[in-house]
Amino acid sequence: MAATILIADDDAVQRRLVENMVQRCGYDAVTVENGDAAVAMLLDSDAKAIDALVLDLVMPGLDGMGVLAKIREAGLDLPVIVQTAHGGIDNVVSAMRAGAHDFVVKPVGVERLQVSLRNALNSSALKGELQRIKHSREGKLTFADIITRSEAMTNVIAMGKRAASSAIPVLIEGESGVGKELIARAIHGSSERSAKPFVAVNCGAIPENLVESILFGHEKGAFTGATERHAGKFVEASGGTLFLDEISELPLAAQVKLLRALQQGEVEPVGGRRPVKVDVRIVSATNRNLLNHVKAGHFREDLFYRLHVLPLTIPPLRTRLEDIPHLVRHFVARFCAEENRRITGISGEAMALLGRVPWPGNVRQLENAVYRAVVMSDSDQLGVDDFPQVGTMQADSVASLAEPLALHPDAASVTELIAGAEIPIAPAPTGHHFTSTASAYGALTMTGDDGEVRPLADIEAETIRFAISHYRGQMSEVARRLKIGRSTLYRKLDETASGTAPSDRDH
Repeated sequence: MAATILIADDDAVQRRLVENMVQRCGYDAVTVENGDAAVAMLLDSDAKAIDALVLDLVMPGLDGMGVLAKIREAGLDLPVIVQTAHGGIDNVVSAMRAGAHDFVVKPVGVERLQVSLRNALNSSALKGELQRIKHSREGKLTFADIITRSEAMTNVIAMGKRAASSAIPVLIEGESGVGKELIARAIHGSSERSAKPFVAVNCGAIPENLVESILFGHEKGAFTGATERHAGKFVEASGGTLFLDEISELPLAAQVKLLRALQQGEVEPVGGRRPVKVDVRIVSATNRNLLNHVKAGHFREDLFYRLHVLPLTIPPLRTRLEDIPHLVRHFVARFCAEENRRITGISGEAMALLGRVPWPGNVRQLENAVYRAVVMSDSDQLGVDDFPQVGTMQADSVASLAEPLALHPDAASVTELIAGAEIPIAPAPTGHHFTSTASAYGALTMTGDDGEVRPLADIEAETIRFAISHYRGQMSEVARRLKIGRSTLYRKLDETASGTAPSDRDH
């Protein structure tokens, strides 16, 4: 999804000309005919997100200066390019003081407008990245700092905001690289604990014999090498949030003590004589199926239900390709600033290439690809040749992903749930849309071999089969797109597998 530019101009001809130029520059354009309509759209939380505003200064009613004042009052961080037929120095000074990013004189040429828009978007991206880094270091990162335009992320962010207002334990599920720690930091930064520490622990990176010491602390002399007393991560995070990443890698012995810490609100340091009270909010994360680990005896069932109170599943990047242009723009801005490179943007061909990749490493892989391109590029604009490792990436790399998530107890193998028939998983996307219905299954037939209309249950089962294939087994996404609850989806799968007709009441 390209950046969206809002055009506010009372002159219909000029409005149409600027709209055409904006589209020629590779952006999406939205037009309004006066200042009041522009402000209403910018303040409407349900309206399409706007990345920049091209604003006419002279309009009846609320003029351009009035719009700039409204934007400032609302605290909107939006780059504004003002245009007018009167290019006096006083107008320029007044507009810049009011918060405008650039100033153009009518009639503006497409090259001038393109440069102005590109600079405005790059400046906005860099400002956002710097603010995001600052908020992260201060423990004040919120959901407003998360870069996304995907509908698939809307529910995740909405649930995360509600979770932040309470102390409910959150389990963040998702493949490696999707941004689980970012969501955890946003939950902390949006909560009442934001002024207290956010402590992150990667459970998979701790040697097994040191897990208890690092998490719960130890007394001096508790074991060989314990020359000093260590408080532990729980005490370090007291009053704030403890983020336990890769929780599935925690040894069973440490799981027992973790369960006690959650239940009693106290920890027992190694070698300690008495427990230590702690006040910690737990946010955990995993890229594995914890329920499968429970069944295999590698994870305690009672601890699973203690942590799995509010699960948040972050969709992989390949299911939210509309986020890629916005992520790329922010990554380019940040790495150019860090590496002191003068790169003005990325070509349309290169952006299209990035949108065709399945990204098995998700956002982290995209970030590293952009980093390499910025450092190695000899041009002032990133092109296809700057992403050689991306160009050779094959769609079948999805097969190398980590263990997929299956959130339903009986959904470890989704392919067995529908009448015992295997459900083929659709190939990875080749563009901004998944494989079409026709290429995966052909047209949905409404009549059977006998020429009669097929039973509704059969049509519904086939629709579910296709949805599971279309969204590559992401059951949360399947349920959302079918507009049914996830529990309803699994019940329909069970009913279909057992030959019971699905209930009409679910609709």
